[in-house]
Amino acid sequence: MLKRISFFLFLIVITFVSAFLSRCKQHDSSLKIYFVGDLLLDRGVRKQIEIKGVAALFKNVKKEFSKADAVVANLECPVTKNSTPINKKYIFRAEPEWLKDVRESGITHLIMANNHTCDQGRNGIKETYENLIANNLIPVGYGTNQDDACKPIIIEKEGMKVALFSSVLLTLENWAYLPDSPGICQASVEDLKERIKKFKEVNKDCRIVIILHWGAEFQETPLLEQRQQAEELIDSGADAIIGHHPHVIQQKSIYKGKPIFYSLGNFVFDQEYEAAKKALMVELIFSNNEDSFTVQPIVIKNCVPTPVE
Repeated sequence: MLKRISFFLFLIVITFVSAFLSRCKQHDSSLKIYFVGDLLLDRGVRKQIEIKGVAALFKNVKKEFSKADAVVANLECPVTKNSTPINKKYIFRAEPEWLKDVRESGITHLIMANNHTCDQGRNGIKETYENLIANNLIPVGYGTNQDDACKPIIIEKEGMKVALFSSVLLTLENWAYLPDSPGICQASVEDLKERIKKFKEVNKDCRIVIILHWGAEFQETPLLEQRQQAEELIDSGADAIIGHHPHVIQQKSIYKGKPIFYSLGNFVFDQEYEAAKKALMVELIFSNNEDSFTVQPIVIKNCVPTPVE
């Protein structure tokens, strides 16, 4: 009888310990998101694709991406079969069938709020969105109207939530701003601040990452205006800011404990300017205890990004 009672007591203790460890594990769970810069699938990159295929572009980062819960890149081109270019200096277009390998690389989210998504007109934007969805890639910064385009995309894991807000702050070349038509988010900083505050009122525990297409090309120092805007956005409730467009790395800063990356530089790109061949991959780690980040330098050779020590 004593042995039987002891055995049942042992089972009860094991059950409680297992439940306790399970709760601890859930409590300590973290959400890891990687952010990279500009992903171009045209011009010189198109030539590399024709030689080696799309998958070869990501061969050196695929293993790293597999460690993340989500990977966010800036899609620096529309993805459509229809060539209907607007009148501007640099015009890009990628092939929809290439997106399969992009997704298989580990990339999960693609930013559409930039100055090249509109290269093939408004229909090109809509088709890009449709092609991303068809390949299990999540578009960020697109909508049927401006309000829809500027709504955040939520990434969630085990109760931990992160909201991605994305906007292009640049003046778009030969592009009409039509707030009631399909397009990309062109919210101003003032608009973003209001959106963040309203979002936080309802989603108090949700982290917020602001992804901005902004700044001056090939300038390694952010503009004073960008510094002011970044701090205002964090004061409004943002937990981190990720920037791109300059094609080179710009210095990061910490404001009130929140990281600001003004520009990650390129990612998959064909520019031969020496500074444009260096980039950053940022890992933001969100947890119930303390948020953190790591920064991984990248070098780009023949359009292929490679992490370096």
